[in-house]
Amino acid sequence: MHVFVTGASGHIASHVIPALIAAGHSVTGLVRSDRSAAVVTALGAAVVRGDLAALDTLGIAARESDGVIHLAFDHDQQGSGDLMGAVAADLQAVTAIGEALVGSGKAFVGTNATAGMVLAGATGELTELDALPGGPRIDAENAVIAFAERGVRASVVRLPPAVHSDGRFGFVSGLVEIARVTGVAQYVSDGANRWPSVHTADAAALYIAALESARPGSRVHAVAESGIPLRDIAAAIGRRVGVPTASIAPEAAGDAFGHLAPFVGVDDVVSSKLTRDLLGWQPTGLGLIDDLTAASLADH
Repeated sequence: MHVFVTGASGHIASHVIPALIAAGHSVTGLVRSDRSAAVVTALGAAVVRGDLAALDTLGIAARESDGVIHLAFDHDQQGSGDLMGAVAADLQAVTAIGEALVGSGKAFVGTNATAGMVLAGATGELTELDALPGGPRIDAENAVIAFAERGVRASVVRLPPAVHSDGRFGFVSGLVEIARVTGVAQYVSDGANRWPSVHTADAAALYIAALESARPGSRVHAVAESGIPLRDIAAAIGRRVGVPTASIAPEAAGDAFGHLAPFVGVDDVVSSKLTRDLLGWQPTGLGLIDDLTAASLADH
């Protein structure tokens, strides 16, 4: 297959693209800059210039492909406080890609975040069968899934907040940086709330499995560890960075964690049983705590 990948210079794509090529696929990646183009070319992919606002470019690249993996999301815009702007851009992008694929039978693999599901009202252990009617990023998930009724083999991979490898840890990297700056690794209340995690190589393997064989309308979970207490994550950060850990009150989370504040208190417990059963996905990568312990965080 010839696969179009958005977010092609990002951390997850750095594993997805080589894994696609190793599986015999060719790749074109969406890039925004010369620097990103060099990164993607070094991975062995062709490049097309554009961003999530370049809807015509997205549509053309999707039509010229045999399948699409959509990894892009403007986390810089989110981090600057404009989450809803980033969400709106993502929804427009997935709509443009999906419309280009209507009636083709081609694969379209979208992306969502498990923590966002919890913030939008999901309760208890999140499973692949759980869906919500709307909310930030959930509208984009639902838009992708809706293309399954229009001749697209559409599916969505839900990612945990901790996608980790190579000294990068997803949202946990933000907690590491905060600990280094403030001199303390913090968690909210008793820190019993949990975050799931996955090694990036295992997430990449799931994206490829979804691309190749997910059923239309599937939601799958790239989750190896279903839920790690935040106090344990903070303790691992503290040991590695060499700072103490401390609990803070929920009302102090905004000042302590900035744009991560909405997430640090959520109890995000996620099952991936159906994903493993349906796609034969078996994660084998290092766990988050071991990765935090093993990784050099000097530059992160």
